[in-house]
Amino acid sequence: MSKNFNRVTTAGLIIALGIIYGDIGTSPLYVLNEIITGRAITEQLILGSLSCIIWTLTLQTTVKYVILTLKADNKGEGGIFSLYALVRRRRKWLVVPAMLGGAALLADGIITPPITVTSAIEGLRQLEPFKNIQQITIIEIVIGIITLLFFLQQFGTASIGKLFGPIMGLWFAMLAILGFTHLLDDISIFKALSPYYAIDLLTTYPKGFWLLGAVFLCTTGAEALYSDLGHCGKGNIRISWIFVKTCLVLNYLGQGAWLLAHFRGHTIAPQVMADGFNPFIGIMPQWFKLTGIMISTIAAVIASQALISGSFTLISEAMRLNLWPKMKINYPTEEKGQLYIPGISLLLYIGCVGIVIYFQKSSNMGAAYGLAITMCMISTSILFANFLVSRRVESIWIYLYLVVYLIIESAFLVANLEKFLHGGYVTLIVGGGLFAVMYVWFRSRKIKNRYVEFVRMEHYIPMIQELSNDRTIGKFATHLVYMTSANNPKEIEHKIIYSILNKKPKRADIYWFVHVDVLDDPYTCEYSVEHITPNDIIRVEFRVGFRVEQKINLMFRKVVEDLVNNREVNITSRYESLERNNIVGDFQFIVLEKYLSQDNELPFFEKIVMKLYFWLKEISLGEERGFGLDPSFVTIEKFPLIVAPVARLDLKRVYHEEGVDFE
Repeated sequence: MSKNFNRVTTAGLIIALGIIYGDIGTSPLYVLNEIITGRAITEQLILGSLSCIIWTLTLQTTVKYVILTLKADNKGEGGIFSLYALVRRRRKWLVVPAMLGGAALLADGIITPPITVTSAIEGLRQLEPFKNIQQITIIEIVIGIITLLFFLQQFGTASIGKLFGPIMGLWFAMLAILGFTHLLDDISIFKALSPYYAIDLLTTYPKGFWLLGAVFLCTTGAEALYSDLGHCGKGNIRISWIFVKTCLVLNYLGQGAWLLAHFRGHTIAPQVMADGFNPFIGIMPQWFKLTGIMISTIAAVIASQALISGSFTLISEAMRLNLWPKMKINYPTEEKGQLYIPGISLLLYIGCVGIVIYFQKSSNMGAAYGLAITMCMISTSILFANFLVSRRVESIWIYLYLVVYLIIESAFLVANLEKFLHGGYVTLIVGGGLFAVMYVWFRSRKIKNRYVEFVRMEHYIPMIQELSNDRTIGKFATHLVYMTSANNPKEIEHKIIYSILNKKPKRADIYWFVHVDVLDDPYTCEYSVEHITPNDIIRVEFRVGFRVEQKINLMFRKVVEDLVNNREVNITSRYESLERNNIVGDFQFIVLEKYLSQDNELPFFEKIVMKLYFWLKEISLGEERGFGLDPSFVTIEKFPLIVAPVARLDLKRVYHEEGVDFE
């Protein structure tokens, strides 16, 4: 990793503001709303809640993510799958927290746009012209904004992204100024800086512990902060966070002081919240409210955009790591990291609109928010502890880290479980469904690999050469290319040998075997060539990072071009008429597509997994499109996947009786 990656620049700081802090930066829109709904405004509640928020931002966001987890950069890339790629060689079971965390982040991407946009639009009720605006109208506006947001995804966000930084800079400045102007409403608000009031709230306030479920919403964007490491660099994130945290704390303190000054002793009924009461809008001067709500809405859209883009990156990494079915990926711009996955965009859009229609109000959405992301944070803690082990950090520090953060995050998880019946089940169902897809895809691969038969290449070289020279068999192609999963260059799958020699003998002049090895670092892209028999059988190995698009067609063409230039291979057609005119021979890729044979005797659970796997395979990209092959040069050959052959078949021979005439 170059030193430039960690260099702090003005441009880097502005970009960091624009794409990293959308989720965590818009939390003042709804956090205190969640805390005070249905409760009397008392000094203990406000000071204790603000103290919990400040120390959550300090311990969870600042210490865990900004200081510690950012150290786990994978050649400059961050996020739960980048972290998993760093540690997956240590323990096989680490794939489970990685899948749990990835599914939770995707579920977070479905709930964040609705809650942030709805919270901002509901603020219109505090303006006189919109005081009696119907909730159905707010829902329509929110769905309209979300629809436009998802429609624009296909064009990329390179140009729009450049505007995000300055707008979010304005947003955070607005947070700080609004909060600062109300600090003197009640000077006692500064007591909230002491952790004493947080402990007092959790231990002596009636049902105080359960308030952690609402407090947790202030740090939900911390995981996204780590995921965006590759866009900005840890130096820019760490410096910009100082500014962002200061603005957030000032705004929270200002909201708290305003509540104590104007509503001490009052109970904020849920209906009052439904009518648009929001301390964030309340601390705005009347003349500024329309402008403030507009800026809030734009900030909410930016927060949503960041999570949607992050979801695309997350799924693309999962595909490379074989944790998600292959899906079509578009690259709308040349900018690094800019990608668009139509299938995921549609999934997120349906999820977001469904959340808006189902919950209708931001106060209801808050009940569904936070439960899934606690699972992601616990997963990150487990993976990061293993990263520390791999870096030979002293055991005492690793255990201290695990004890502290598993206690904190388990407390948040337990508190969030109170939300389960109030809407938390929705995000758990969504997250559970996404985890099930990852698990089925991963587990089925393990089941298949148990029964993949590899054979020694050397045993079949003479037969392949004989076939190549046998003119009594019609030529299948000049160049025949197979994708192989054999890591050992001296081995090959038996099914490939069967395809060449047995199924329908495939005579070719040159046989190519191509293997793709996905590496743990993100952007490596290199290849090696082994001439098993010169100008006859050639193996090409691509070593690509988990963030590199696998355009095998283009990559293979480049390899052939290099080999021709180095005079290592002759690709001229061997047909006499074409050879005289130096015509290049044809290339044909053979893709072996599996189907589940009826001749299987799997345990019940594995049978379910394999049926789900083949159903997912039906609706995902085929092998040829997943590898970026040109369909005009691909032949798909189906073969049965027999992972557990039937051990015993109850079939017996019946002998005819003597003296009986059978015709």
